[in-house]
This record gives sequence, structure tokens and C-alpha cells, in this order.
Amino acid sequence: RTIINLRSNESYAFDHVFEESASNDEVFDELVKDIVHSAVLGFNGTVFAYGQTASGKTHTMMGNGDKCVKGIVQRAVQEIF
Repeated sequence: RTIINLRSNESYAFDHVFEESASNDEVFDELVKDIVHSAVLGFNGTVFAYGQTASGKTHTMMGNGDKCVKGIVQRAVQEIF
């Protein structure tokens, strides 16, 4: 998706925009899994969480500290090993 600011004529591109109800599992499968597999093959990869304060970036990346809600980091390690 691309968003264009009509006032400044700047554009912003996104790989994917998730609904509020999206699970960490959905985010990992849609965006991160391929980056992890490429990194294992020797390519550089970055997963960057961006958003408003209190929008869930830390929860998405780290989970809630409970094994039942794993974050992206734990899922990436699990995918590798």
C-alpha cells in the first residue's frame, strides 16, 4: 500500500497493514518468516516495528512474557532452531 500526502506530495509505502485483531502468528507468517529464512541463507534482514506510543510494538516483538503468546523474536529463534 502507498499513502500520498497531498500537501507535501510525499509518499509512504508499506509492505502490509494489519488489522487490530491480527495475531503475532499472522504477522510472523505474513512478513517475518521469509526474512528469517533469507537471513539463514546469508542475506541481511531487518524487522522494524513502527507505530504510535502504546500501539503494541513491544507486545508484537516480545510477546507478553508468557509462553502462550510468543512475540516475533521468539518465533524467529524457534524457526531457526
